[in-house]
Amino acid sequence: MPWLNRWRQSALSPAAARAAFDTLPPVTLPEVLGSWLGEELPTGHPLDGLLAGYGWKGKRFTSADTVDPLVFHQGSGDVAVNPALIPLGVPLAWPRLARSAPARRVFRALLPVLATRRPKARLRAVSHRGQVSTAMIYDDLPIIDHFRKVDGGRLLGLMDLRHTEQPYFFLLSRESGRL
Repeated sequence: MPWLNRWRQSALSPAAARAAFDTLPPVTLPEVLGSWLGEELPTGHPLDGLLAGYGWKGKRFTSADTVDPLVFHQGSGDVAVNPALIPLGVPLAWPRLARSAPARRVFRALLPVLATRRPKARLRAVSHRGQVSTAMIYDDLPIIDHFRKVDGGRLLGLMDLRHTEQPYFFLLSRESGRL
C-alpha cells in the first residue's frame, strides 16, 4: 500500500484519503472482532493528532453488540472510555486548546470518571460510499466509523461525524493474541 506509507509521512488531502478508502474492499463482522491498536492518519481534520496526545490505544470489538469504541492507555492497563462524556465540541471549535498540555492533564486526571464497563457502540453492515461493509455505530453520539480492509491485520477507518464536512481517518492494526 504505497498510499499508506505516504499518508504516514505527510497528510493526505481529504479527497485523496476518500479515494484511498474507496479502493479498499469491505470487511465482514467476523473479520473485525478482536482488539485493535489505533493510529491517526492526518488529513487536516480538527481532530488530527488529538487522540494520540491523550493516550489513545485503539478499539475493542468483542461481539456485534459489545464494542469499546475508545480504549486508552492507563498505567499498566487499558481503560474503555464512554465517548458520550467527552466534549467533542471543544476540539472541533478550539483545536489548539484541546491539544494543550493542561487539557491533556485534565483528561488523564478524569480518566477514571470517563471510564465505563459497558459497551458504548455496536457493529452493523452499513452502506457507505457505494459499498456495504462493517461499521461501528456509537450508542450516544451521531458518529459512525466505517471500516475497509487494508490487509488481514489492518483496517482503514473513516469516522463520519454529523455536522462536520470532512471525515476523520484512522488505521487499526490487530493486536495479536487479544479478543
